[in-house]
Amino acid sequence: MLQQYFAPGRVNLIGEHIDYNGGLVLPIAIAQGIGAKVLYTGSPEVRIRSAGMKGELAVNLLEETFEKRPEAWMNYPLGVIKYLLPYIQSHTDGFDAELHTDLPVGSGLSSSAALEVLTAYILLNMGSRQSNTDGIQIAKLCKQVENEFVGVNCGIMDQFAVSMCKAQHALLLNCNSLNYQYVQFEPEGYSLLVMNTNKPRTLTDSKYNERKSECMHALALINLKRGNQPIDNLCQADFNWLGYIKEPMLLKRAKHVITENYRVQAAVNALEAKDWYEFGELLTQSHWSLRDNYEVTGFELDTVVNLSVRASGCLGARMTGAGFGGCAIALVETTKIGHFIEQVKPNYDKATGLSLDILVTRAENGVHIKI
Repeated sequence: MLQQYFAPGRVNLIGEHIDYNGGLVLPIAIAQGIGAKVLYTGSPEVRIRSAGMKGELAVNLLEETFEKRPEAWMNYPLGVIKYLLPYIQSHTDGFDAELHTDLPVGSGLSSSAALEVLTAYILLNMGSRQSNTDGIQIAKLCKQVENEFVGVNCGIMDQFAVSMCKAQHALLLNCNSLNYQYVQFEPEGYSLLVMNTNKPRTLTDSKYNERKSECMHALALINLKRGNQPIDNLCQADFNWLGYIKEPMLLKRAKHVITENYRVQAAVNALEAKDWYEFGELLTQSHWSLRDNYEVTGFELDTVVNLSVRASGCLGARMTGAGFGGCAIALVETTKIGHFIEQVKPNYDKATGLSLDILVTRAENGVHIKI
């Protein structure tokens, strides 16, 4: 049986680095992603190949020991297969998969989460299998894979967005309770641009895990002062409690987390009121906080955002994703996109020695079978 699947990338509109702090996030699934042509073989062999990526992942469902592979991309589907194996009714239901993608790897658009969720969806949607394909459960399992098998202390936002997003809507997710709602995102007269700095970054080698540790330390200091009234995560903290933190670096980290959570709530209010100017301003405020308080931007991201907010028709801009390179987004008047690109790209390229890629995207559906 031949089947085709698609898992999108995601852009987080606002709410950065607070998913693992139990905060609110506002992602959309985008038109770019990873597609798969899958042939179910009826054997225990799973083979996954990806155009543009080195090697082939070969797994025997009956004999695999699940040792991590030297090719980093393989460990995402390998981990998903390992963690799903106890729930698979027949270990002779293997498949061959050819992957193709227009999603740049390591750019902050959740290519890893897309690959994880795609693998889970392929395994759980075989016609002969009656397994649980609930999107929330898939997101939870894929987060577990990334935390425990791959070794990145990410939150659940990326996997949840790839699994659960809906076209023409943003997904407001409480990362503590996993309560969620859809918020209409159809910016009439405006377009969302994704700008790839082409500055590569590797999450496991970056300061991503360090930031999570710093937030846990800041939370511990707050709870030490609160005694018998502890809180579970930094996003539950009141702004006035920042006075409990005396160490300057930890104070900055906590300040970003608390204020970013407020900005997400304000952004939802702006979307519901169709106040695009307010929404754009909140995007830019988020970037300044990520630059000054959380310190996860860097020269390339700061350069593209600075150029964007000064360009014609731009209402706001910010980095998206983990930072340390990767992508930024901008909300731009649709009729001025050409002028915007003319003002931003050549100046970015000159300042950085890199080549900025700019694409227009929109809110799309999460992972799905292609008919």
